[in-house]
Amino acid sequence: MDIFNIYLPIAGIEFNVLLLLLIGTTVGVCGGFFGIGGAWIVTPALNIFGFPMPYAIGTDLAHMGGKSIVSTIRHSKFGNVDVALAVSMIIGTTVGMELGAKLVMYLERIGLAESVIRKAYVVFLFLIGSYVLYDYITHVVKKRRKAPTGAPTADYGENIAQKLHRINIPPMINFKTSGIRCSMWLPVLVGLVTGIVASVLGVGGGFIRMPALIYLVGCPTLVAVGTDLFEVMITGAYGAFTYGVKGRVDLIAAMWMLIGAAIGAQLGTVAVKYVRGYSIRLLFAVTIFIACASVLLKQLELQTPSSVMILTAGIVISLVIIGLLINGIRREKASARAAQKSLSGTGGK
Repeated sequence: MDIFNIYLPIAGIEFNVLLLLLIGTTVGVCGGFFGIGGAWIVTPALNIFGFPMPYAIGTDLAHMGGKSIVSTIRHSKFGNVDVALAVSMIIGTTVGMELGAKLVMYLERIGLAESVIRKAYVVFLFLIGSYVLYDYITHVVKKRRKAPTGAPTADYGENIAQKLHRINIPPMINFKTSGIRCSMWLPVLVGLVTGIVASVLGVGGGFIRMPALIYLVGCPTLVAVGTDLFEVMITGAYGAFTYGVKGRVDLIAAMWMLIGAAIGAQLGTVAVKYVRGYSIRLLFAVTIFIACASVLLKQLELQTPSSVMILTAGIVISLVIIGLLINGIRREKASARAAQKSLSGTGGK
């Protein structure tokens, strides 16, 4: 397989082109489906296979910005992008990205970048995955309690987003696509925090911002996916710029991954229209836990199990998403044929 190896001058290593294409396609499918940049695969995978962590972060951000353009355009056609909400987050996001990049450069100077960032990855991924899984289980339990009698579900009180919407700090804005009204400062602060996390962990912020849009801002799941991708596009571009200035972006690697991602993103984005919101949340939680486990294995110096887990999981989840897409298309075609037969039968009478 050495014939497929290329030299990456900025990172200073040799890397397999087929591996870059596989990583790109996998995160394209998952990113388009979940509304995230896919760095829970790319940054750890690049690091696991030889990229120093700061170079893995910068290269992933460059690839992420380009890939998210494709996914965002697709989601906007389905009406899943709240542009006003995304734009209101940009100021907080860009400030957070710069603060996070400065922190990473400091950690690199004192020799702690690899260890600290991987540990932070494990903690954040575990906490977020746990909360999303808890939310899914709670939803299923409520649904089962309601099913036998058909009675309305018990009133569990206001959720976090509804409480935050009542904080009246001007300017108050109506976000029509999301169907919510809140202070502009809410999405700005969400953007600031996720921007810092994005820059430090080398992600578009999607793995924390998508849940934040749902649970803190109050977006419907599908709108959260599309809006987050819009924000990932901005985050990735700005993150690539700030890391590029610091010499931590390998554009050759990013371009090869982007070729695969452009194809995968089309599939993942279309699959969203065939899957219910809470099913997306369950798959998201499973994906986060797998990413968390792979980084933990790397931290424990179990290189081979970590490498196998991250790539195998990414491929399997991508295949699951593609399977959902195929089944959805089949159901849609079957429904269309049934409707056509019904119309033909009515017309014949």
